[in-house]
Amino acid sequence: MLPNSSQQQPAWISASTAEMEGRTRAFVRSVYGWMFGGLLTTAFAALWVVMSPAMQQIVLGTPLVRFGLIIAELGIVFWLSFRIRTMAPSTAAAAFLVYSLLNGFTLSVIFWAYTGGTITMAFVTAAGMFGAMSIYGTVTKRDLTSIGSFFFMGMIGILICMVVNMFLKSSGLDFVISLLGVVIFLGLTAWDTQKLKVMATATGPQQESFAVIGALMLYLDFINLFLFLLRLFGGRRR
Repeated sequence: MLPNSSQQQPAWISASTAEMEGRTRAFVRSVYGWMFGGLLTTAFAALWVVMSPAMQQIVLGTPLVRFGLIIAELGIVFWLSFRIRTMAPSTAAAAFLVYSLLNGFTLSVIFWAYTGGTITMAFVTAAGMFGAMSIYGTVTKRDLTSIGSFFFMGMIGILICMVVNMFLKSSGLDFVISLLGVVIFLGLTAWDTQKLKVMATATGPQQESFAVIGALMLYLDFINLFLFLLRLFGGRRR
């Protein structure tokens, strides 16, 4: 009789693999939980501005406040990115929720620029696309590092083009930027989702902080995907 070529794995290897898979699933659930919480906070903040004339005067009626919000949001993102390894989980979580709140104030302007139907259509489309690319990033065996770097450079490129088009005011270029923006943030969604598996290997209290930074990555992917789709559907502006 020929020897059985499919030898059973040692028990300690099976237990270790099962433990890692369990930890990864728990980490991913935590990431999406934080992301969902951030989106809810953003929606609450935006609706607060829409429903409160006083908040409209503060947020939309004062250019200095709008500029300050943008600076504060950028500062929080960079602070989280560079300090996440030494930051307490509670601090990281608080910073993320504050960022989500401030971003909601900033994004409230879309309710005056687009109809409710356009916003709903863009949100539902973004949710479907984001979900599909998240699943792809989770199940694919292909290493997305190389194409992820390509999409990251593409993101920098479209930011430069957006600044240039502020002066050119070209509708054709605006359409191309919006289309490329959708493609780029779909790619970044898959890449960032795949990176969650690596981040899940963090141990100790750092893991919860990494869950927050993972949520921030996916949150930014979704928000930007939504905004670029909104620009594509911009024919329904008031």
